[in-house]
Amino acid sequence: MRYLDYISSRRMATMGLTYRDSGVDVSKGNEFVKKITPAVSATFSPRVLTGIGGFGALFLASFPEMEEPVLVAGTDGVGTKLKIAQMMGIHNTVGIDAVAMCVNDILTAGAQPLFFLDYLACGKLNEKVHVEVVRGIAEGCRIAGCSLIGGETAEHPGIMAEGDYDIAGFAVGIVDRKKIITGDNINPGDVIIGLSSSGIHSNGYSLVRKLFFEIKKYSVHQHIDELGCELGIELLKPTRIYCKSVLHCLENRIKLKGLVHITGGGFYENIPRILPTNCAALVEKSSFEIPAIFRIIQKEGNVDEREMYTTFNMGIGMMAFVEKTEASNALQTLRDAGEKAVIIGEVVEYCNEKVIIE
Repeated sequence: MRYLDYISSRRMATMGLTYRDSGVDVSKGNEFVKKITPAVSATFSPRVLTGIGGFGALFLASFPEMEEPVLVAGTDGVGTKLKIAQMMGIHNTVGIDAVAMCVNDILTAGAQPLFFLDYLACGKLNEKVHVEVVRGIAEGCRIAGCSLIGGETAEHPGIMAEGDYDIAGFAVGIVDRKKIITGDNINPGDVIIGLSSSGIHSNGYSLVRKLFFEIKKYSVHQHIDELGCELGIELLKPTRIYCKSVLHCLENRIKLKGLVHITGGGFYENIPRILPTNCAALVEKSSFEIPAIFRIIQKEGNVDEREMYTTFNMGIGMMAFVEKTEASNALQTLRDAGEKAVIIGEVVEYCNEKVIIE
C-alpha cells in the first residue's frame, strides 16, 4: 500500500467516511448558492414571495384581470450544444438556451412566462463555470420577462465525468382561456410570417459535432471566412427568445391564429402540430435569408435538403399564422418590437403533404 493510501485509510478508520470523501462537497455547494444569489434575485417580480434556499418557491397566483386564467408549462434542455461550451470554455450563453427552449414553447399558446426553475447536474461542482451557467439562465429570464424562482444543483460523481455538466429547465406561463392560441381556426389563404432565428439555436448539434469535429476535424477556434468569426462562436450563439415581441403583438390586438416554435424536427415536424386536418403549409424558401452556417453544413456534409429542413430551423425560429388582411399590421408590429419578420408562405388546402417547401 502506498503511503498516501495508507494515510487516507487511517483517516477514514478514525474519523469515519464523509460525503466529501465520496465526491460531494456540501459546503462548496453552499458557497455556490451565495455566488449566484444576486443574479437570481435580480429576476424576481413582485409576485415572488420567497428568496433562495427554501424547499419550495412561492409565487403569487392572483390574476383578477383574467376571466379564466390557465397555466401553461414546458420543460426542455440544451442537449449536446453543451459540449461546444465546454470545448470553447464559454459558459455564460447556454443558460439563455435553456430558458429559450422552454419559454418559446409555452409562448405558442399565447402564454406570458411567469417563472422558471433550472436543474444543473455535474460530475463535480466548478464554481467558476457553474456560476456563469446560472448567470446565463438569469439573463434568459430577464429577456423573457420571467422570474428565476428556484433550481437544483446536483453533483453526480461516478455517473458524470468531473468536467461534465447538463442543464434542463421548467417554465410556467399564464394565458386567459378565451385567448389561448390553438391553430384550430387556421384556414387556407392565411399568411405565414417567419421570425428570424439567431442561428442554429439548440437543435441538431449531434449532427453538427459529428460533421465538424469528427469528419472534418475542425477546431472550435478555426476562423470561417463565410461566418466572419470562429466556428465555436457561431455555434454558441444563444437561442432567440421571442416572448416580448409576440406578446407585444397580442397586446396590440393582433390576431395570431397559430404560432410554431421551430425546434427539434424543423419545419416538417413542427408546423403540422398546429394545422387543422384540411390545411397544409406552403413555404417559399426564397422568401427568407438562410444563414451561412446552414449553407456550410449542407455543403460540407452533403446533407439532403429535406434533412436540413427536418433537423434545423434554417433561419426561421418562430412562425406566426394570420389572416391575409392582418398580415401587414402584424409584420409592422413585430418589426417595431425588434424582430426581423417576413412573409414566408401561406396556408393551402391539404393534398398528401402537410408541409410543402419550394
